[in-house]
Amino acid sequence: MPRILVVDDDPMVGATIEVLLLRQGFDVTLTDGGETGLAALEAQTFDVMLVDIFMPHMRGFESIRIFHERAPAIPLIAMSGYAFASSASPSPDFLRMALELGASRCLRKPFTPETLLTTIRECLGDSAPPKDQKEAP
Repeated sequence: MPRILVVDDDPMVGATIEVLLLRQGFDVTLTDGGETGLAALEAQTFDVMLVDIFMPHMRGFESIRIFHERAPAIPLIAMSGYAFASSASPSPDFLRMALELGASRCLRKPFTPETLLTTIRECLGDSAPPKDQKEAP
């Protein structure tokens, strides 16, 4: 059963993701911020991390950078619902920046359950250990 770490300061978002993943047979650890997420990462092993980009006490991309540095082999899915109020000014591409800091994939909130599950399965497939290949005699 794949183990998923979910780090999101919004209790409704976290709980919704947790229920969805539990129903799909994943083992889920839900944390409410960067500090508790890092503590969980140090205490347990995970197959995938879902980390919100913007959380209190961790400035923007600091969370993505730190989580990736602590566990570079674990696929990290960055999540962001951040949007600028003014469409007149060009907004930075936060999800692209997250990829540059080590995220494996990015999801823009709100996302559908199907999108989340597909992204997690892609990460699990990417992180699967290589299968033994038999050499031809």
